[in-house]
Amino acid sequence: MTTTVTKAAVVAERRPAQRRTAGVGRPGFAWALPATAFFVLFAVVPLVLVAVLSFTSWNGLGSPRFAGLDNWTKLFDDPVMLNSLWLSVLITVLGVLVQTPLSILLGVWAAGRQRNRAILSAIYFVPLLLSATAVSVLWRTLLDPNFGVPSQAKWLFGDGNLLGMQSGAIGVLVFVGAWQFTPFHTLIYQGAARAIPQVLYQAAQIDGAGTVRQFFHITLPQLRNTMITSMILMVVGGLTTFDTVLILTQGGPGTDTTISAYYMYQKAFKSFDFGAGSAIALLLVVVATVISLVVVRVSGYDKMRSSVEGL
Repeated sequence: MTTTVTKAAVVAERRPAQRRTAGVGRPGFAWALPATAFFVLFAVVPLVLVAVLSFTSWNGLGSPRFAGLDNWTKLFDDPVMLNSLWLSVLITVLGVLVQTPLSILLGVWAAGRQRNRAILSAIYFVPLLLSATAVSVLWRTLLDPNFGVPSQAKWLFGDGNLLGMQSGAIGVLVFVGAWQFTPFHTLIYQGAARAIPQVLYQAAQIDGAGTVRQFFHITLPQLRNTMITSMILMVVGGLTTFDTVLILTQGGPGTDTTISAYYMYQKAFKSFDFGAGSAIALLLVVVATVISLVVVRVSGYDKMRSSVEGL
């Protein structure tokens, strides 16, 4: 009898809340119109125009002339283009391998209650506030072989001309990208680490698990979905980076750091071949989309469920 009365009381308490929310539905489509119009105007329309231009011959003056598949045929017969794709993938993969572990460790640390954590985190996030152009100019000055840091530490840098050889130039590009964008991914991991239920760590402590075991058996599994999101952002950003290469290496030495985005700039704005430049741009979009979809499919991210206990 008592159980029946209790259930009736719970149902009675729920009914007013249900009545209050009964008339509340999802926002109408009109709320999404401004964002939809912005996306269509500044993303879809330019992408369609680029796709159209990729089948034309145009030097920026007059009217584009239809060229069929000429741009695409030349594209895949161009050794510089094929090498630029390889370099883009290489720099992107190296960026992911460097930034991911650093971001995870720093993000988990920043999510804790260490002494002076807030002050140190604020200082660490300063590079994220700078533009890629400012960061590139800064590091180009610091790495100048005549007046920069290498000239004062020849025992470490040799002749100091890091940008004069392919391995050194690629290493600098990866380092500068990590220096600027690791704080962004750290911020993502910091928020995700703070969302991990503390009861999991408390249970692990009762079972005698130390800090290292807790990290590998609780923290990392709980950050799995965040890792996939972060890696997709790294892949897209790495394949489309441009200004860092433009300022630091200008594709050199020779074509050793001419990645696809920079080669697109050379074709379109230096050679005034906007048809070929548009073809490279469209190819980059396709490659970045395919890689992102593969990562999503292989990782099971498309079947992502909440990792919070009880949800």
